[in-house]
Amino acid sequence: MRLGLSSFTFTWAIGIPGYDRPAEPLTHEGLVRMTHRHGLNLAQIADNLPLHPLSQDELLRLKQTADELRVSIEVGTRGTEPELLIAYLEIAQTLGSPIVRTIITTADLAAAEQHLRQVLPAFEEANITLAIENHGLHTTRQLVQLFESLNHPYVGCCLDTVNSFGALESPGHVIQRLVPYLANLHIKDFEIKRVDHQLGFTILGTPAGAGRLDYELLRETIEAHGKSGASAILELWTPFTESVERTIELERSWMEQSIAYLKSIHFIEEKENGHGNHHIERESV
Repeated sequence: MRLGLSSFTFTWAIGIPGYDRPAEPLTHEGLVRMTHRHGLNLAQIADNLPLHPLSQDELLRLKQTADELRVSIEVGTRGTEPELLIAYLEIAQTLGSPIVRTIITTADLAAAEQHLRQVLPAFEEANITLAIENHGLHTTRQLVQLFESLNHPYVGCCLDTVNSFGALESPGHVIQRLVPYLANLHIKDFEIKRVDHQLGFTILGTPAGAGRLDYELLRETIEAHGKSGASAILELWTPFTESVERTIELERSWMEQSIAYLKSIHFIEEKENGHGNHHIERESV
């Protein structure tokens, strides 16, 4: 798989509402340069660093910088409103992204499905896949039903390894249920700890390889379903530590540690430069 960094690898460097702003917030171009600096060639720019406020000239300058550094861009947003998805489809075309990653923000999956049906012909015509992320609002069963109902080669799953704890589902269950629809992978590691008074647990982020994520299960399931061509995007749940600037330092340290670990276990293909084929080949599941 081809490893990339995300705007959600650097949430603190970009800025989190309710906390102090970073002295020099990470920009779209800064994310591309950071990706290149750490030896990778894929950056996913999602809704915490939105692209739609940029003018066409600014998007073209961003694309020029990425091309000069040989970094590919994937785009992401949040929501299923047809106007929003078409706007991001156009942004994806400008930036050369093979996918648009989004999150369903309504509990009403029937309404979301109708939105998706409206835009899928345009995505197919553009040869760009709509990658829907599991985000804890819906169960994997509900998402599988959605994918099966749509039954379209240009819609698939952006599988986040940890998000579905919010739907009371373990990463192993999520991997087994959603990998057949995989269009994009978010690698996020975690630890579960009992709180100090022993009355409950917390779920915490860790660098890749330092937590409980079962990489062997993830790899084996992806290979078994022929999904190794999907991109793998590193995301981090870095905890606030003393100050925003100190947390940014920790975030970058975790990123470096995570890249080193994923390379050490040969989870990702270091030399792949193409986008790969992101549209979904249907299989019996």
